[in-house]
Amino acid sequence: MTGTPERTAGGPVVVGVDESDSARDAVRWAAAEAAHRGAPLRLVAAFAPIPAGHVGNPGLGTSYRRVMTEGARAVLTSAAELAAQVAPGVATEAELRTGFPVPVLLDESERAVLTVVGSRGLGGFTGLLVGSVAVALAARGGSPVTVVRGDAGDGDAAEGDRPVVVGVDGSPTSESALALAYEEAALRSAPLVAVHTWLDDMLEPALAPVIDWAALEAEESALLAQRLAGWSEKYPDVEVRRLVVRDRPARALVAESAGAALVVVGSRGRGGAAGLLLGSVSHALLQHAHCPVLVARPDGGESG
Repeated sequence: MTGTPERTAGGPVVVGVDESDSARDAVRWAAAEAAHRGAPLRLVAAFAPIPAGHVGNPGLGTSYRRVMTEGARAVLTSAAELAAQVAPGVATEAELRTGFPVPVLLDESERAVLTVVGSRGLGGFTGLLVGSVAVALAARGGSPVTVVRGDAGDGDAAEGDRPVVVGVDGSPTSESALALAYEEAALRSAPLVAVHTWLDDMLEPALAPVIDWAALEAEESALLAQRLAGWSEKYPDVEVRRLVVRDRPARALVAESAGAALVVVGSRGRGGAAGLLLGSVSHALLQHAHCPVLVARPDGGESG
């Protein structure tokens, strides 16, 4: 196993590894993503030995630590073999780090171009709530974070016409999400579906019977076109479909994720306190999306 890598241009794709099937899905996806990006892949497992004298220490001493460490290293070796099957040309390194998964992966994310985790770790109940590690990383990671869930496939470009879906609301994290979504669509030669919803903007529901819905929809469509204009010029080869929906953002994006290769969203929407809590839309996608979810950092965008 190797030590902590030096910061490279763009950094590695980092993936958190344990014995779960969810983590193996994450390794497959991360390996293919590293190949798309021409980036190295870094596999990381975390092991936090229970201190002697701790209430939860089983009293097995050094033999317990040795067995657990060997088991974790075997998991990393298996993950490296799996990654090599998916992306044989990608430079891959692996490390077993001492500590709990969240702080270890948060530290790794500071040097990563992308951090990848499964939606559930060991002991999780598939289909219920998203794992605590995934939520913590998506909210506080130092790089964009992909939570691999739903129909992940292996992230390969052979996914055909499956699009990259992005939510657009005009917030700073929405711009960050657009930057990542265009990049991902270009890397995969995939179409991009830009989703803009406007039901949440209705401050006075009682006025619904007298509202000119057609005019309002046209106004929202023009707003979406304005948000996309600069990005479309930067990525002229990316086919873009604009979708303006009178619906709640989370519900619309979950619905679009059913046929997507990836859905991209900001960590916070309009009015969010960046860096504190994960936004309701992002959290809903982490729990219910039918494909991997890429969460952009608030400061990760470029100017379109």
